[in-house]
Amino acid sequence: MNDSPGWASPGSSPSDGERPGTDGGAQQPAAPAQPEQPAQPTGGPKWSAEQPPPGQWSSPGTTPEAPQTQPQPTTGWGQQPGTPQAGQYGSQYGYPGGPGQWGQPPAAKPGVIPLRPLGLGEILDGAVATMRTHWRSVLPITLVVATVVQVISVIVQKFMLDDITFAANPDAGPEEVFDSLGSTLGASAVIQFIQALGTIVVTAMLTMVFSRAVLGQQSSVSGAWREARPQLLRLIGLTLLLALGAVLLGAVLILPGALTDTVGLVVLGVLVWVPLLVWLGIRFSLASPALMLEKSSVFKAFARSSKLVKNTWWRIFGITILTTLIAFFISAMIVAPFQILSLLAFSGGLDALEDGSGMNNWGALIAPAIGLIIAQTIVMPFQSGVTVLLYVDQRIRREGLDLELARAAGLENYGTTGG
Repeated sequence: MNDSPGWASPGSSPSDGERPGTDGGAQQPAAPAQPEQPAQPTGGPKWSAEQPPPGQWSSPGTTPEAPQTQPQPTTGWGQQPGTPQAGQYGSQYGYPGGPGQWGQPPAAKPGVIPLRPLGLGEILDGAVATMRTHWRSVLPITLVVATVVQVISVIVQKFMLDDITFAANPDAGPEEVFDSLGSTLGASAVIQFIQALGTIVVTAMLTMVFSRAVLGQQSSVSGAWREARPQLLRLIGLTLLLALGAVLLGAVLILPGALTDTVGLVVLGVLVWVPLLVWLGIRFSLASPALMLEKSSVFKAFARSSKLVKNTWWRIFGITILTTLIAFFISAMIVAPFQILSLLAFSGGLDALEDGSGMNNWGALIAPAIGLIIAQTIVMPFQSGVTVLLYVDQRIRREGLDLELARAAGLENYGTTGG
């Protein structure tokens, strides 16, 4: 028997170290005594006697002389994408795809995704299925956070727009204009900080919800918060490091041209900075679920994401871009009617829009905020779900995580030969 029992093709003889009594056909006393068995051109009599009846072939890996045992938890970790594990093709639940699919059942699916490498449609469908099946956990998290963020943003914008209107007054002096613009920039920074903080909280809690949905387990809002809270500060640190790195990278590439007043250097710096931001953004796109689900440190999460994305950058880039476009169009379709309502009903006409006085009343601010609350309630879990499922998919492809997930879901005999 060779060292790879799952890869012998049906009807072939053992490749390495035949059992006693099968040495090259020199010892074949049983051939005349079994007329009901058809003669095999390449195998010994004992191998031929153990062949299954015609029409009952199972997948490679189900050779009768080598019963498989349950793999250990570390089996398959570090496995390259598309490399099946020994004995897994003859498992009770099967493993679609790859060589040898004779009569195999579909892969086990304890939760929202099947336990095998996922396609684009399965990742998107898994995110939507989680939102639909576990809406009692997903909806309160996103709705509450989005509402809090938009309420704070509306209050801050009210005073920010007052300052903009005051700064636009032709009678205002230079000092007053600079003070107004400074307060405006400060208010904008506060809004961005609140929105970023809300996104981090939603991401942390939804990661836990989606991780349980993969196993077919229910989550509660309190349970998701309890599991996410220990890693929340680290997730904030990870997000701040990403933002700081982007700013420092831009400063290194653009500032030399800006300080020397060289337009060519500025343009060159921007042309280098943007592709680097995209490349690094995809490379570290799985750091957040790695940090939350592996309970790792910030820098270990960066390293894990880089390892998981390696050699699959373009695939993850394409899925991320498609997810972003879907989220953008959904948000635009939801927010646009509320913005139109704000312009027509609360802005006070074109004259009020020209001098800015029609933008700072409560109606003009609240109407778009309601649209944003609805849009974020739908879009945030969708984007978070795709990121988590991409992380799970990459670990299944590279590390055999499907075995761990099957055991965590309580599936018996997963990864062992059936029959």
